[in-house]
Amino acid sequence: MEDFFNSVERFVKEQITPHINDWDEAGEFPKSLYRTAGELGLLGLGYPEELGGFECSLADRLKLSNLICKAGSGGLLAGLFSHNIGLPPLINHGSEALVQSIAPAVLRGELISALAITEPTGGSDVANLKTRADLVQVEGQPHYRINGEKVFITSGVRADWLTVAVRTGEPGAKGISVIMVPGNSKGLTRTPLKKMGWWMSDTAALHFQDVLVPASNLVGVENKGFRIVMENFNTERLMLSGASVGFARVCFEEALDWAQNRQTFGKRLMDHQVIAHKLADMRMRIRATEAWFDDTLARIDRGDISDQLIADICLLKNMATQTMQHCAGEAVQILGGMGFMRGTKSERIYRETKVMSIGGGAEEIMKELAIRQLKW
Repeated sequence: MEDFFNSVERFVKEQITPHINDWDEAGEFPKSLYRTAGELGLLGLGYPEELGGFECSLADRLKLSNLICKAGSGGLLAGLFSHNIGLPPLINHGSEALVQSIAPAVLRGELISALAITEPTGGSDVANLKTRADLVQVEGQPHYRINGEKVFITSGVRADWLTVAVRTGEPGAKGISVIMVPGNSKGLTRTPLKKMGWWMSDTAALHFQDVLVPASNLVGVENKGFRIVMENFNTERLMLSGASVGFARVCFEEALDWAQNRQTFGKRLMDHQVIAHKLADMRMRIRATEAWFDDTLARIDRGDISDQLIADICLLKNMATQTMQHCAGEAVQILGGMGFMRGTKSERIYRETKVMSIGGGAEEIMKELAIRQLKW
């Protein structure tokens, strides 16, 4: 495994980092990067061997994420690894035939997978989503006819397969299902969205107008999709937490390097106490968040599936994103004018802090969910 991580580190240093600024300005990274990452094994880490992946611990998957974070772009991380939220519902709950028809090609980097949950009228309130899927007969075969909208969908324009949460039954959580929808489906319109950060990540609004997909594309059992979505959210929040700590560390390292080499008033910037204290505070927050994060991973490895664990994942996401936000802000301040210039990692990460604290569930919702789990 160590050899694999060394090869990933070289890949990031040689084939990603030198191009990050250009990709960000262009608003996209090359689609060929999926195939390259697939050939290296990047996309398959943590997935079953029979699908073309190789299984490993959650800690190893997050170590991989941190290696990608070193490039200093959340947009790259989100876009290149959108399958990490798009594929798990399919692999964990889909039929064998459906899994085999989609997952191996995604892990090879030949196809792109995306998750479509959020709607214009709501994000984390999955129980009240409005996109509708009705069972109909088409040439004697059962199909779902989908109508509705999704928004803020990562890889939404590029995706060959969309894992879509829809309403198939009664109002509320008991009427939700998950369906795999081909990206080239007739009646599906995909519109790219411009964003504050994550420029190189493809983000889209989706409009479904009488989109027909075979009933066999249903993931799991009809009207039992709410739990599938919630299960996926917990993993997504944990991954966001790990990435946030990784980006906080990148900001700290860039600021530290600058402070050690920049001269002001006849001495290193680092030798000014006010700057040294900023760096000490950054490291303190990073190390504290890392400790909580590592403890959470250890609990998961021990098989902890308690309500308290779910609550801690929610609160950990808040702490991790706040740590990232603090470190990005302080790094920009330490870099001064250079921190305001496009091209520094801290400037790019500073623009990306808000999407981390909103994506996967906003801070306010995380607190509410944690309180419910703790039954205070």
